[in-house]
Amino acid sequence: MTPNLSTAAAPSSVSAAAVAAESINKSYGRDNTTVHALRDVSVSFPSGRFTAIMGPSGSGKSTLMHCLAGLDTADSGRILLGGTDITGLNDAELTRLRRDRVGFVFQSFNLIPTLTAEQNITLPVALAGGQVEREWLQQICTILGLADRLSHRPHELSGGQQQRVAVARALLTRPDVIFGDEPTGNLDSRSGAEVLALLRRSSQEMGQTIIMVTHDPVAASYADRVILMQDGALVGELERSTPDTILSALSQLGA
Repeated sequence: MTPNLSTAAAPSSVSAAAVAAESINKSYGRDNTTVHALRDVSVSFPSGRFTAIMGPSGSGKSTLMHCLAGLDTADSGRILLGGTDITGLNDAELTRLRRDRVGFVFQSFNLIPTLTAEQNITLPVALAGGQVEREWLQQICTILGLADRLSHRPHELSGGQQQRVAVARALLTRPDVIFGDEPTGNLDSRSGAEVLALLRRSSQEMGQTIIMVTHDPVAASYADRVILMQDGALVGELERSTPDTILSALSQLGA
C-alpha cells in the first residue's frame, strides 16, 4: 500500500487547509454493538484541490465526510473549516456555516420540480435573504453549459444537466469547500464524465476545494488526490492516479 499519507497533519498544513481533521474519533452503538467508524483520523485538504475519499463498504469514508461538513459530530478531536473550529458550534451555528460556507452535491439532484434551473441554483441565497451575484451566476452557468437552460424546469433537463444545476447551486455562494457524495451515482457514464470534468475544471480554474466520496475508480481518477480508508482509519493516498492504479490499491484493501 502506498505509504504517503501522514497520520498527523503538520500545523502549517492544517492552518493553510480549506478543511482539516485533527485526531477525530466517531463511534456508533454501545457495549458489544459499538462500531468504531473513525479511529484517530488526522488529515488536511489544501485549498483549491480536488480530493476523492475511497475505501471498502464500512471503511468510514461517508462518516468522515459528514463530520468534515458539519452534518455529523465527532466524539473527540477537532475539525477546522477555513480556520474555524466547528466541533464546538451549536446546531444553529452549524446550520449557518453549512448554508454560507459549504456546498453539497449529492447522488440525488435534490432539485425542486416546480422551479426553473435558475431558481433552483439561486434558492439557497434567496432563502438566506441574500443578494445573488449576477455576474458570478452568469460565469458559473456559462462554464457549466447551462446558460441556455436556465428557464427550463428539471423535467425538461437531462440527468447530466440536472446535476450541473446542482453543481452550480453549490458553487454560487463561493463556499470554502464543496462536498460530493457519489455525485455521479445516478448518471450514465457519459453524463458522469461530463460532471466530473466540470468538478475538476471548477477546482483548476476557479480554485474551488472539492472533497468527493466515491466507490468508482474512474470517478476518483478525475481527482488530484485519492485518500484510502479501511476500518475507520486512513491507510494511504495516491496522487493523480489512473483508474487501474486506484483499482489495484483498492484490491489490496479488499474493496
